[in-house]
Amino acid sequence: MHQQSQPTPPFNAPAARRLREALGMAPGHVAYGIRASYGLNHITPDHISAWERGTAAPTAAELSALAGALWCAPGELLGAATTLREHRLARGLAPEDVARAVGFDHESYLRMEDSGQWRGNDRQSAALAQVLGLSPQDFATVTGLDEKLADLLRSAVSTRWQAYVRPISKLLPVDRHRLEDVLEHMHDDYHARMASTLGWGDSSAEDGGDSGREFLAEIVPVFWAEVREAGA
Repeated sequence: MHQQSQPTPPFNAPAARRLREALGMAPGHVAYGIRASYGLNHITPDHISAWERGTAAPTAAELSALAGALWCAPGELLGAATTLREHRLARGLAPEDVARAVGFDHESYLRMEDSGQWRGNDRQSAALAQVLGLSPQDFATVTGLDEKLADLLRSAVSTRWQAYVRPISKLLPVDRHRLEDVLEHMHDDYHARMASTLGWGDSSAEDGGDSGREFLAEIVPVFWAEVREAGA
């Protein structure tokens, strides 16, 4: 049987304390609720205090139980989710629920959570984005597509951007017309940065080269900023 690894979720310690205090509960009340309702008999008031101080963090199972004890959604106790598992936890979903919704068996889905590599087809990818409420940017990050996207974008801005509209549109759920506008603008921006390197004796040449390299190094965040601006 597959043994699911349980990395610590990105816990939001201040939020946990605020939620507890808003309910007028002491750490002991929360610990008792977790033990009584969720069977986690090892949880003590010291656990609750350590979580709230940020000196320790709950596991996935403990976080779900804490959310129940505090009458909140698990997502209210999490920082920004960056992985497939973290987005699922933020939604308060069991892995079998997501697996069923996207058309995978339980074990196959868990292996993808563990590896961080999504193996779904277009239909399954759309279902994943829907069930987890993923934006296109979140989808690219949690499915391990950022590196591939970066390679395509670097080629698009440094050569003929038109040739990369189709590959990128197949990779991401972004409107094709918006994508064309974004790639054209990024292509022009990159070449404008590099143009100064063509002038011999120009003191700005080195700066232009540095600017171009920085643009390529940060090309994925630049792309998503452009996508957001194009859709505004």
